[in-house]
Amino acid sequence: MRHRSHLRPGDAGLAARLRREVEGEVWFDPASRGRYSTDASIYQIEPIGVVAPRSAEDIARTIAICREAGAPVLPRGAGTSQCGQTVGEAVVVDTSKHLDEVLGVDEEVRRVTVQPGVVLDRLNAWLKPRGLFFPVDVSPANRATIGGMAGNNSCGARSIRYGNMVHNVHAISVVLADGNAARFGEVSGNLAGFSGNDRYSDLIHRMRALGAREADEIARRFPALLRRVGGYNIDTLAAAGGGHNMAHLLVGSEGTLGFFTEIELDLEPLPAHRVLGVCHFPAFHEAMSATQHIVALDPSAVELVDRTLIELARDIEAFRPTVERFVRGAPDALLLVEFAGEDRSSLLSRLAALRELMGDLGFPGAVVEAVEPAFQSAVWEVRKAGLNIMMSMKGDGKPVSFVEDCAVRLEDLAEYTRRLDAIFARHGTRGTWYAHASVGTLHVRPIIDLKADEGARTMRAIAEECFEMVREYRGSHSGEHGDGIVRSEFHEAMFGPRLVGAFEEVKDAFDPAGLFNPGKIVRPERMDDRELFRYKPGYAPLPVETGLDWSEWGGFDRAVEMCNNNGACRKSNPGVMCPSYRVTMDERHVTRGRANTLRLALTGQLGADALTSDAMAETMALCVGCKGCKRECPTGVDMARMKIEYLHQRRKRHGLSLRDRAVAWLPRYAPAASRLAWMMNLRDRLPGLPAATERLVGLSAKRTLPKWRADPFRGDGLVASVVGGSERRPAARGDRPEVALFADTFTTWFEPENARAAVRVLQAAGFRVRPAGPPPGERRPLCCGRTFLAAGLVEEARRELARTLSALGPFIERGVPVVGLEPSCLLTFRDEALVLGFGREAGAARFLMFEELVAGAVAEGGLDLPLRPLAGKRALLHGHCHQKAFGVMPALERTLGLVPELEVATIESSCCGMAGAFGYEAANYETSMAMGELSLLPAVRAADRDTLIVAGGTSCRHQIADGTGRPAWHVARVLEQALP
Repeated sequence: MRHRSHLRPGDAGLAARLRREVEGEVWFDPASRGRYSTDASIYQIEPIGVVAPRSAEDIARTIAICREAGAPVLPRGAGTSQCGQTVGEAVVVDTSKHLDEVLGVDEEVRRVTVQPGVVLDRLNAWLKPRGLFFPVDVSPANRATIGGMAGNNSCGARSIRYGNMVHNVHAISVVLADGNAARFGEVSGNLAGFSGNDRYSDLIHRMRALGAREADEIARRFPALLRRVGGYNIDTLAAAGGGHNMAHLLVGSEGTLGFFTEIELDLEPLPAHRVLGVCHFPAFHEAMSATQHIVALDPSAVELVDRTLIELARDIEAFRPTVERFVRGAPDALLLVEFAGEDRSSLLSRLAALRELMGDLGFPGAVVEAVEPAFQSAVWEVRKAGLNIMMSMKGDGKPVSFVEDCAVRLEDLAEYTRRLDAIFARHGTRGTWYAHASVGTLHVRPIIDLKADEGARTMRAIAEECFEMVREYRGSHSGEHGDGIVRSEFHEAMFGPRLVGAFEEVKDAFDPAGLFNPGKIVRPERMDDRELFRYKPGYAPLPVETGLDWSEWGGFDRAVEMCNNNGACRKSNPGVMCPSYRVTMDERHVTRGRANTLRLALTGQLGADALTSDAMAETMALCVGCKGCKRECPTGVDMARMKIEYLHQRRKRHGLSLRDRAVAWLPRYAPAASRLAWMMNLRDRLPGLPAATERLVGLSAKRTLPKWRADPFRGDGLVASVVGGSERRPAARGDRPEVALFADTFTTWFEPENARAAVRVLQAAGFRVRPAGPPPGERRPLCCGRTFLAAGLVEEARRELARTLSALGPFIERGVPVVGLEPSCLLTFRDEALVLGFGREAGAARFLMFEELVAGAVAEGGLDLPLRPLAGKRALLHGHCHQKAFGVMPALERTLGLVPELEVATIESSCCGMAGAFGYEAANYETSMAMGELSLLPAVRAADRDTLIVAGGTSCRHQIADGTGRPAWHVARVLEQALP
């Protein structure tokens, strides 16, 4: 199996037949194959093609067609495997897009049947009202599919209480390589009912005979640990009582034995209560020594968080508030100790016992308690993101997964970690540690540069020394994440040649032609073969003259490489990231898919001009620039910024469309358009004009356009303070705090009432409000350059920012806050301006959203704002994506909450779908509305008519009006309404 840059002869015919006979999508183009060539491991192997089946029948047809064509088949879920299980030269069959239904539940016996593409968190959300849950709680629960978890024999943080996948799977329906379908499940000791000549009965007899024959060798060579997921589960073939479960042999088989179509799971009652104690240790090895004593308290989980993870998490905006709350001082390690059960008082007693134990161990007062569910959830989110937080390190050296989930006995854990640290030191590196201390499985990743030959040699040497030490401790070299390419070749040293031969016998019995996922578990490749790596020999970026400054990452290519394919952007639970994926469920339209395509293009793997190609345009088309990834991607991938760079490169080669020009240059022609507002607004009033603008400019006829105002905001009633160096005496008292109001293009020309409301509110609050306007003699208002950036016109945006920052210079020099109303505009000064050459100027300024200024003044006790109740009013709040990405939402909620007796509820939503000009484009209309329908628009429709709808951005307000017929207000107008 090697990286292939072109289709093989015959692949075109295979693709054509699949497209004819399979109902689902079929992709054989280079960009799609490139996107599926990687998972969350270090490997990259280009597949033959990709199929997204719509049914079990599609799966069977795909297998039959590939079998006849001699093409291997590789099942895939979320593609988050750490060891290369889901990459290979095969037809990748992605079950995550369509096969995601819960098929049935039996609450009495506590079992549920699902399709393989069901995401764990979505399943548990579905089960929660029934008081049940599936307890194998892996870290990527918000995107991990049940099929992938069964394929890898996943474990999770609470395996000490509930076990691994193999202990919680009851039955699996499978399509075998020869096309036979069967339901694999429990088999009695006397094989009653399995005496026929059918394929399933034959496999049962052969496996039972193998288990009996190898029972002594299994007892001798298999590690006696819960966390042993290497090889095939042939130890389950000779279970107590003589019976066994054939499904348990399939669990952990990594798609090499059969293709899962349905999975029946055992469920557990949902614990009524949980409590969490965060134990602090000044030294890492003290935490390791303490683990065996803590486990004796019967916790449901004991998870390690090390100093590196803590420090990196503090640098990630989404995690910083939580980390500051549960971490005291500068510990070298934490242990998160959870107790769960039905009696809360009993759990609190056990938490007290934990405090007492820590004191006995020499760490008095070292436990931070989390008893509120919301606080516990926030702490667990940091821990679950541990792997990806580690990967947020900048530079070519990254924490590499290859010895990360070895398992040893708890009594050996402290010595094992000391010796492994010594191995790392001998090879000139160090490791990052976290994860499942309760079961002796620590995720450790040495920092290695795998772009260099020496990096691969170092990885190999560390692996051999580590695995030898694990065998010395009678541990397991594969404790959770499976075998894949990383560990399969080491099975002989771990299990011995006889059991490796038994593994091969299992594979050949199920799949004699080697159709399913070849090279995994048996007959593997070398784990350090650089031809299989993501960074292959000769890997290097093509020369690109970038428009933005990427020096913080070491270049645009290295910024793109920050994506390690962990798939957090595929998460199913609410949040900001990634709205286009949540609508399409398509790998092309997710942050990871875009980053992979950019990386392949930047390194010439998709052709010399791939960066500006139509394929790249299709890949980037549905990125709405929401910046959800900037906040929520644990490795810091900022796709919104990358899209600006891509558009800049595309524009240099292909120019701009008429629609792009109309949007980009809006700030320049806005003054003239405003004077002709009556004419500009005819578009939505005269029949035929909407259809004409759709044909000519590409603006959807189904959309109304923003209304130009003949009464734009021109600093109404405000007196300038310092403009161009001259002082104009303010009319207000000199002791009141001064602020400069930056009225952006959209507020000025389309919603001037928001600016007027802000002025009135701020003046009522005691501020001296100054207009942040152009120098004397200039009529054109200041601009942030946002519309130019949205079209890739980086030079024009740079000119606008230079002009604006120069005009704001006197305010900046005196420390006067510059306050804005439109998130996408004001926050440009805190984001893109820094990579457009204005780091010093923008960094020295205090650019604040209106709500940040107000909430900050309240917190400092310096705000005297008289407000009256809005009788009977309730407010439903939707935050603009950039307000969420930059952590402004708490200030917005606090500001709205200043209105007496106003009940405020925030809609948990992703992007509204309008996203600047995106939702106005005819090509994007359906996608835009689908984004809104995820949560925002239904929530607004469900609100009673007395409820105020409040939205942070002008695009959001327009989407709400279009989608529901309800007006939405800026927070400044709500406060204005509440003024006496």
